[in-house]
Amino acid sequence: MIQLIRGFKDILPGEVELWQHIEKTATTLFQDFGYKEIRIPIMERTDLFARSIGEDTDIVEKEMYTFPDRKGDLMTLRPEATASICRAYIQHKLHSSDPVRKFYTIGPMFRRERPQKGRYRQFYQINLEVFGIESPLVDVELIFLLATLLTRLSIFDVQAHINSLGCPKCRPQFKSALKNFIDSVGDRLCSDCTRRKDKNPLRVLDCKVPGCKEAMIGAPSILDHLCPECLDHFETVKSGLKSLQVPFIVDPRLVRGLDYYTRTTFEIHTGALGAQSAVAGGGRYDGLIKALGGPRIPATGFAIGFDRLAEIAAMNNDNFERKPTLFIAALGEKSSTMAFEWSCALGLAGVVCEMDLTGKSLKSQMKRAHRLGAKYVLILGDREIEENTAILRNMTTKEQTPIGLDNIVESIQVKI
Repeated sequence: MIQLIRGFKDILPGEVELWQHIEKTATTLFQDFGYKEIRIPIMERTDLFARSIGEDTDIVEKEMYTFPDRKGDLMTLRPEATASICRAYIQHKLHSSDPVRKFYTIGPMFRRERPQKGRYRQFYQINLEVFGIESPLVDVELIFLLATLLTRLSIFDVQAHINSLGCPKCRPQFKSALKNFIDSVGDRLCSDCTRRKDKNPLRVLDCKVPGCKEAMIGAPSILDHLCPECLDHFETVKSGLKSLQVPFIVDPRLVRGLDYYTRTTFEIHTGALGAQSAVAGGGRYDGLIKALGGPRIPATGFAIGFDRLAEIAAMNNDNFERKPTLFIAALGEKSSTMAFEWSCALGLAGVVCEMDLTGKSLKSQMKRAHRLGAKYVLILGDREIEENTAILRNMTTKEQTPIGLDNIVESIQVKI
């Protein structure tokens, strides 16, 4: 028997309905705030991700699914969505008529990480991206939307972690101070951090190895090196979150895992997942459009880990599996033919209807109706056809009501 690939997951009926509920809740919220859906390919040229995410990141170095096509060009299954949305924004010149664009997308991403609870090699994300707005208030809006979405999904144990990564004007001074500190603790760092500390010392702050985290406890804070413009930007973010009553803490060690972030960076944490507490994250990437060959346009966005979000939402929501309203228990060929026509008509009318097509006994059909959770059962056999009356049984109260076969579809719609 062929098994599922390790790190991949089937989303089965019973769970799919919860995913659909999350998608509907998210898209309704985003559209209410003026965001439009964009759908992007799952495969891009490898250069797109190497240039945007950063060649020294774990994603590019270790985790991407990259392979040559028949012409030898390197292709990659997308490990994240931001780079692809930026590519589409530039390629289709969406900035030419109006640089301000607000997008959302939902779909699968691919990274060859070590599989663990809530983390898969094919995983799903909800992404929001905003182009053309430099104001820090749009950063506030994104964090507010995240908090609102979680609240609508009955997830209340959440808190925003925020930081500023500065800009090209003030970051070099911080990098110099950080590098000097890293050199002083270099013998305590893992091999990856030792290799990366000269090219990109911020990567060391993002390392999850316990020894590295302990060694970096006394590291300098970017917040002590912000230029006046970045400081004003960050202060506006904080005051905006306070005015909207979004709980947050300032986390100077928060740098995120991608190279393109500038100024505001944030994560949303929940106590429902234990150590793996981050369910969403994002920030500002004002230089990415320019770096990918487009004009100099500011941008910001976030990504939600859909798999983890679904895991948390399942703790606080009822079963969303849609159960049939009506099960038709038909006995005999003539009854089955009539019942099949009714079930099709009821389905078109929006009534979820099931029936047995294998000729089983009434007892077996009633058992199946119970397993499916049907609210009503319509019983039809030769005797009922002769009497021109079927029996409608309420599966909760056990009450049985005769119902005429003439205009039965309309009659059923009224009674159930």
